[in-house]
Amino acid sequence: MNATFGPRNADPGAVSFISQSGAFITAVLDWAADRALGFRHVVSLGNKAVLDESDFVREWGTDSGTDVVLGYLEDIGDGRSFVETAREVTAETPVVVVKSGRTEAGASAAASHTGAMAGSEAAYRAGLSQAGVLRADSVQELFDYASMLAGQPLPGTGGVAIVTNAGGPGVMTTDAVGDADLDLAQFGGDTRSRLREVLPPAAAVGNPVDIIGDASVERFAETLDIVLGDDSVGMAVVVSCPTATLSFDALAEAITRLQQGHEVPVAATLMGGSSTASAASTLADAGIPTYFDPARAVGALGALEEYATVRAREYSPPAEFDVDRERAAAVLADATEHGRTLLGVEAMELLDAYGIPTPEGAVVDSPGEAHEVAAEFGGDVMMKIVSPDISHKSDIGGVEVGVPPDAAAGTYEDLVVRARNYQPDTTVLGVQVQELVDLDTGTEVIVGVTRDPQFGPLVMVGLGGIFVEVMEDTAFRVAPVSEPEIRGMFEELDSMPLLYGARGRDPADVDALVETIQRVSQLVTEFPEIAELDINPVVAMPTGVAAVDLRLTLDPERQ
Repeated sequence: MNATFGPRNADPGAVSFISQSGAFITAVLDWAADRALGFRHVVSLGNKAVLDESDFVREWGTDSGTDVVLGYLEDIGDGRSFVETAREVTAETPVVVVKSGRTEAGASAAASHTGAMAGSEAAYRAGLSQAGVLRADSVQELFDYASMLAGQPLPGTGGVAIVTNAGGPGVMTTDAVGDADLDLAQFGGDTRSRLREVLPPAAAVGNPVDIIGDASVERFAETLDIVLGDDSVGMAVVVSCPTATLSFDALAEAITRLQQGHEVPVAATLMGGSSTASAASTLADAGIPTYFDPARAVGALGALEEYATVRAREYSPPAEFDVDRERAAAVLADATEHGRTLLGVEAMELLDAYGIPTPEGAVVDSPGEAHEVAAEFGGDVMMKIVSPDISHKSDIGGVEVGVPPDAAAGTYEDLVVRARNYQPDTTVLGVQVQELVDLDTGTEVIVGVTRDPQFGPLVMVGLGGIFVEVMEDTAFRVAPVSEPEIRGMFEELDSMPLLYGARGRDPADVDALVETIQRVSQLVTEFPEIAELDINPVVAMPTGVAAVDLRLTLDPERQ
């Protein structure tokens, strides 16, 4: 199927391609015709008046003639539907997209082009990752990845092997492996011994294997045969520069034979001009992509490994906890009835209703009541101003930690005065008196939620406390989130070592933190009127967690 307004039909192939830009498709078809790249289906989506990206991804995922689905997208209309659809498809068929509108200027241009609302870049990153969709940063990457995914088998365990007849390009390829976060294969002793037997003394038998500039096709073939047979090799790059002793055509035939014999994915880097055209055609017919730049070859192998990871992961549905929805609904209804859309610690009952651990505490409205509540705890307390007008209470001196009960009344008055000095007309609802949480042994984490116009509630986790906006060490997922997805979020954090115990600290109760985030995810999924939510900090202690502070924004029109 070719549903475009282009002047020529696509050559037949196994790649199905959707695009929100019709002009881009016409350019791609013309470009692909000179590169032996064929298509199964080509569709110009335009403004998606009837069918959208989810419809075509779903259809092509069941098409035995489609090996890879590609897309150029400016927006995704229903993000959650796309995630669910693509997650099913990518279990069997790779999906790769270029998503434009990543910058503010690009988003504005996309809006003027198709009327697309860009949504947040964080939401697209999270949603595409959860769906198992690979993301290319450029058109060149899009088709580099497609050629590799359509033609080569998925890698097993092991790293990348490099075989080259040129030292400099071999070093460039090695750097590219590091840049792509791939690992170099570590050859076994038997492999190195066999390489020494077939290679001249000047050759390097480590990785990269430099078979030096006078190498013939026979030397390339012997070396590649040995290397592909090593158990540590999961993928290989053959890097060749033109020499008087080498025939690119014969090399292509040797690479084809050995790749098919070992069934290990191979990328070829033929660093020449017109002399490589016939060889590249031979390799393309065998599904082996060729590149001039070693970095492109390695990048395509990186996409192959990324998709292998997608195929290997097991999807776990989000947990559903037994919660008190009626109690939570009553808290939100009361706020709506009184016209309050910004809530703080006075709404901690909302967290309690969903089983999210909170310290004991109460909001008081007089110095005497502050003293009474503090005395009931029998020890030092934390006191915080309660005002919807003050987002960062610590910045204005609105938080006091370690207040003894006999100082609670005076502290109440001090906190109110500071709030009035900061903003004379501020609304003060009272002061929260809260039992102390051991911050010295705990790790402060922020758990937040915002709503994206395409993907819905977006859950955030990161390093918490007063410096959260400075450090910006956060990770995002589209709600509802499952336990494995939350643990994957932790792996993205630079501060992750703090959770698992760093510099002699006891590790945090990660299991309790995971459950807390799952409960927050369920809360915001079941109450769409919660437009934004920040729990900062959630203190993750060696045993258990405690949600210490809360701020949320309501949008009653979403009820």
